Amino acid sequence: MSRLLLVGLNHTTAPLEVRERLAFGPQRLGQALVAFKQRFAEAELVVLSTCNRVELYSARPVHGHPRLEEMVQFLAEFHGIPPESFASHLYQKAELDVVRHLFTVVSSMDSMVLGETQILGQVRGAYDAAAASGAAGTALHPLFQRAIAVGKQVMNRTSLCEGRVSVASVAVDYAQQIFDHFADKTVLSIGAGKMAVLALTGFRQLNPGRLLVCNRDAAKAQVLAQRFGGKAVPFDSLSEHLVSADVVISSTGSPQPIISVNQFQPLLPLRRYRPVFLIDIALPRDVEAAVGELENVYLYNLDDLQKVVADTQAQRSGAVEGARQIVEQQVREFVDWTRARELGPLIDKLYRRSTQMAMEEVTRTLNKLPNIDPHERQHLEELAKRIVNKLLHQPVHTLRQSEGVQSPASHYAATLEKLFGLDEEAPPS
Repeated sequence: MSRLLLVGLNHTTAPLEVRERLAFGPQRLGQALVAFKQRFAEAELVVLSTCNRVELYSARPVHGHPRLEEMVQFLAEFHGIPPESFASHLYQKAELDVVRHLFTVVSSMDSMVLGETQILGQVRGAYDAAAASGAAGTALHPLFQRAIAVGKQVMNRTSLCEGRVSVASVAVDYAQQIFDHFADKTVLSIGAGKMAVLALTGFRQLNPGRLLVCNRDAAKAQVLAQRFGGKAVPFDSLSEHLVSADVVISSTGSPQPIISVNQFQPLLPLRRYRPVFLIDIALPRDVEAAVGELENVYLYNLDDLQKVVADTQAQRSGAVEGARQIVEQQVREFVDWTRARELGPLIDKLYRRSTQMAMEEVTRTLNKLPNIDPHERQHLEELAKRIVNKLLHQPVHTLRQSEGVQSPASHYAATLEKLFGLDEEAPPS
């Protein structure tokens, strides 16, 4: 039997500068899964790392490792930062709370933008990576498969996902608050990932004078430019494009800033000190914070976008209640299913082992009483079975009715296994 654990932080508990230090890029994610399995061979792990959260979901044997504090230590050692620099921003959950939290996250009710659709794909990607590396096992496979199904159900059965429902779309809303028209504006999008696609979808509807797409992979930039009626520009000439741009939205996966203050400051005279609005929706950040301190430069990052998000949440209050009901129902069903899956074989083994021992004692006694007829033998055997059933009724009832996904059921089950020797081979007759 396994115990579920979660250690994480998100946009409500940690500022951007903390989240970006703990983020896992695609390559680092694979390395983390391997490193975790090397350290905790019997445990399972799924790492969910997005622009707004970093969460480690683990399952381990009831009395095994890692403990919650060991997960925190692993996170610190892997990123090479002291745990005290982020520990105060962490939340830690176990058992049923892990299930409820994951179902809430995948349903986008814990997102910065309530109802955003990107989180479902991000959870699926995190699970697929863990499954491919062998880090997910018999406990996390069903948990994440059910979570993904819950996310789809919420999106299909509620109106939570109507309207602007992504960080990128909120960035577009932010740009509209800055400019009242875009016909004479140049919009530069840096990056060619999913966030860039979402951002370009929104900016195309604003009909900007010029729409530039810049990415290290020129082929990807060309594909996006054709798709959205823009122009692909070379990444090597980024400074030149920054001179002409009025709005810059950046969402690359670079581990280091791609726009530094030393790079941008010399561009101000070339821009004739025209105002420029930089919207950085990358994690780690693409734009150094000091760039926002330059004259006529207005820099907004993920944390700044939360000011726009409040309106989105208020508009979806009705849909939230429907989504919560779906989540709670799915949590209960998953708990029941998990309890039946894990406790059923244990209870069956307990009854079979106990009945076998009782029948052996009956046989031993009958061998000493040669004058017992078959009818009397049957009565003795039934008596032994009734005694077994009565002795086991209360512990089995307590086990079946215990709260949580595995706990305290997992503790009761582990105790039964140890007390009755169910984790060992059956004793010889």
